[in-house]
Amino acid sequence: MQLVLFVLFVVMPIIEISVLVQVGQQIGAGPTIALVILTALLGSGLVKQQGLNTFARAQQKMAMGEMPGQELIAGFMILAAGIFLVTPGFVTDALALLMLLPVIQKHVGMWALKKLAHSKNVHFSFTGASSRSSSQYKSTRSSNEHGNTFEGEYSRQEDFEQVEDKEKK
Repeated sequence: MQLVLFVLFVVMPIIEISVLVQVGQQIGAGPTIALVILTALLGSGLVKQQGLNTFARAQQKMAMGEMPGQELIAGFMILAAGIFLVTPGFVTDALALLMLLPVIQKHVGMWALKKLAHSKNVHFSFTGASSRSSSQYKSTRSSNEHGNTFEGEYSRQEDFEQVEDKEKK
């Protein structure tokens, strides 16, 4: 972890400054600054669009009772890409654009989910419930040899309201 922080806060700024200086020498300071601002503006629009699409897909999966694992990973990558895009520089912009590619998100997402699945510290379980007679939300927490297990059930509030309305009639 310390290596990652060192690269992010020491090595990356040095690389960005050297690239900015080289580009500035080639095309001039004004066009370089304009290009950095343009990439930040275009990138932020792309991040917003992809973020909203990913959020919608995650909601659809949760509504079907599925865990939106791939969408969560994609969401974190989109968030990181957004941070990289507003950071001045061309190297971070290139990394951000790579992180926004669905192919990269899919492969990194699958890698991260496999790592998480093989983790000995945490085990997640997600179950969707559509039973109208159950309570709105139940949650249990237990420990096993793999770490902590979180289990839960959910149902939509509209389901309960419909049942209550039918019972009143």
